[in-house]
Amino acid sequence: MWYVMQVQTGSEEKIRIQCDTLIPQSVLQQCFIPYYEEQRKLHGQWNVLKKVLFPSYLFMVTDELEKLWFYLKKVQGLTKILGTGDEIVPLTEEEVAFMLRFGGEKQVVEISKGILEGNQVKILSGPLTGKEALIKKIDYHKRRAYLELEMFGRMQKICLGLEVKMEKVEKKENADA
Repeated sequence: MWYVMQVQTGSEEKIRIQCDTLIPQSVLQQCFIPYYEEQRKLHGQWNVLKKVLFPSYLFMVTDELEKLWFYLKKVQGLTKILGTGDEIVPLTEEEVAFMLRFGGEKQVVEISKGILEGNQVKILSGPLTGKEALIKKIDYHKRRAYLELEMFGRMQKICLGLEVKMEKVEKKENADA
């Protein structure tokens, strides 16, 4: 089962390392931070950077929740494991499928590429292919798409890398003129 742990923003990697160090693999199969790629212009060149997809959240895969909870008491910086009330609830099958579809096994969401046709964006490649309806806003200058998804029992706003080319409309020139 996949679970989500809430941590202080900016401490995700430090806490992931603690979990990997303190918790045996027999209890914690995997502990990871999902990332997304985005392009940023640095010193006149476009570079691909990795950013945390869900700031303040760490993902854990385990079939031993009670043992995991025992070990997590030793982890410094843990805020809570998400759930409803006092009950810890795993991600739904749909949420896990979404995470695997978008981030793959490495949990890094690659940059999608598309074109602008009139007022509509058509995604040609990447994880957003066929998912244009999920896009709520596009920042063409920063090459980002903003999505709102129901995850962890609430609406989450996420940002993904998106490169959009403007489709060029060729003007017909009158040969007789």
